[in-house]
Amino acid sequence: MLLIGTHISAAGGVARAFSRADALGCEAMQIFTRNQLQWQSRPVLLEEARGFYDAWQKSGIKCVVSHASYLINIASSDAEVLEKSRRALRDETERCYQLGINDIVLHPGFAKDGAPENALKTVSESLQLLFEETPGCKVRILLETMAGQGSALGGDLSHFSVIGDMLHWNRRLAFCIDTCHAFAAGYDMRSPESYERFISLIDKHIGTDNVYCWHVNDCKSIKGSRLDRHAHLGEGQIGHQAFSLLMNDERFDGVPAILETPKDGIGDEGNLAFLRKVRGQ
Repeated sequence: MLLIGTHISAAGGVARAFSRADALGCEAMQIFTRNQLQWQSRPVLLEEARGFYDAWQKSGIKCVVSHASYLINIASSDAEVLEKSRRALRDETERCYQLGINDIVLHPGFAKDGAPENALKTVSESLQLLFEETPGCKVRILLETMAGQGSALGGDLSHFSVIGDMLHWNRRLAFCIDTCHAFAAGYDMRSPESYERFISLIDKHIGTDNVYCWHVNDCKSIKGSRLDRHAHLGEGQIGHQAFSLLMNDERFDGVPAILETPKDGIGDEGNLAFLRKVRGQ
């Protein structure tokens, strides 16, 4: 079965996230290892890494995923932005390696004024450079599906197969499927039939074995709207059934299912309870 969790605040130090996740009964969690609205980040101190390891050992959390900074655009045609993005992603990879985190969720980026095919090539070159610069590191980059707004890459699953082919399907390349983003991009999953069609497209373009994280969010916007508007599970346009089908899909056993739903209303507690219920608990 999938591991249930949510995005957890790391305020006051990354190790503190574990007690917050445990208080919610999480099995997995996603964190920012640094301030995600700044380019610069300090190195991980030895005592910080030890504290993180010790807290993890005492926790019920089985899997931790990092989310990279929203500033990073490894598809950029702007040389300065591209260099900053590549440096920031390398720094995040090194931070995760020091903390023992295996996976970084990353938005593929924006083509902006460039052609999508050129932007996809730039993404591939950026990741190839990262893998070459961190040869002893096993940290994976999980490219996330996007809603397809503006010039964002990742709204079309075929974008990922292009990147995968360019990188010869490097073992450090993997993927995160966001249900809200995918639905807004035009992929249906609301019935058993449409869910299976969606999973078959995932398998065709990236392989189900290459999905190392799910972002489990309902969508306020209609299918194909290209609007990224997250909603509480069962309260948006996707509805209940898709999440029940996903949480009981044996093809994703052990994969973290991370909430990025609103914090108001039923909050994390209500959405986590919903996931446990549809999983049969």
